[in-house]
Amino acid sequence: MEPGNITRISKFLLLGFSERPELQPLIFGLFLCMYLINVFGNLLIILAVSSDSHLHTPMYFFLANLSFIDFCFTSTTVPKMLWNIQTQTKVITYAGCITQMNFFITFAGMDDFLLSVMAYDRFVAICHPLHYMVIMNPRLCGLLVLVSWIICVLHSLVHTLMVLGLSFCTEVEIPHFFCELNQMIQLACSDTFLNNVVMYLAAMLLAGGPLAGILYSYSKIVSSICGISSAQGKYKAFSTCASHLSVVSLFYCASLGVYLSSAVTQSSHSSATASVMYTVVTPMLNPFIYSLRNRDIKRALKRIIGIQYYKNQSSKG
Repeated sequence: MEPGNITRISKFLLLGFSERPELQPLIFGLFLCMYLINVFGNLLIILAVSSDSHLHTPMYFFLANLSFIDFCFTSTTVPKMLWNIQTQTKVITYAGCITQMNFFITFAGMDDFLLSVMAYDRFVAICHPLHYMVIMNPRLCGLLVLVSWIICVLHSLVHTLMVLGLSFCTEVEIPHFFCELNQMIQLACSDTFLNNVVMYLAAMLLAGGPLAGILYSYSKIVSSICGISSAQGKYKAFSTCASHLSVVSLFYCASLGVYLSSAVTQSSHSSATASVMYTVVTPMLNPFIYSLRNRDIKRALKRIIGIQYYKNQSSKG
């Protein structure tokens, strides 16, 4: 690329999923429904945990944080896509693209770290039940979340600053529905060797590390459950981590599917479609997984809904 064709561009074009106009209303309706379910589901979990004193425990503290992250994670990408479909435009400003990428990396990392922290919480609860409240004290819980935030923000900041140093050609089209780091690096006209090295190294450390922690925690949990003599005791111990295990499996299987899809097909549109699983579908399903399998959450939600129903009836009367 000649130097004359390289400039500081002011916008990108997000191509999304389909160029066919007749499919746009269907895509808009589908993503709007999924986004609204995500928003209301995760906000209900946060409200239930914060309003019920019985849920002021480490497990539900981490769950409320996960719900907040899932809400922010989806809100980083979907509203802009819906706006572009509604206004029939594909434009996102350079500053908007960099900002979206920055927040996406932060919240994706926080999702990963919180799942690892929640696995550690379940490990302590099952393997060291008598010392659970001593080990998982409020100070440690807050510290674990704070350290996760610091690591993820710094990680995102490094990538953002490195992308800001890249030069892009004019008329840059992103074959995705949001500004994804890998797509941005591929579209750059300047040398991206260092960006790729940092991206893959960070992925191995900051994705592999939490995954290793989750696998280690669950290996100890399984070993501890196998040591329980009664079948009822085994079921009770397993049920305390079944929801978290379901969310972990969904998150990592979806993420793995994205990278396998992009590696096998070499198609950006296939990668964008696969990305929907862990950017939209997984955060949307998390509230259902935790509420449907958790009696405490269901009781708190019923109480909230009951209070609202009573208030509405009183106002009508």
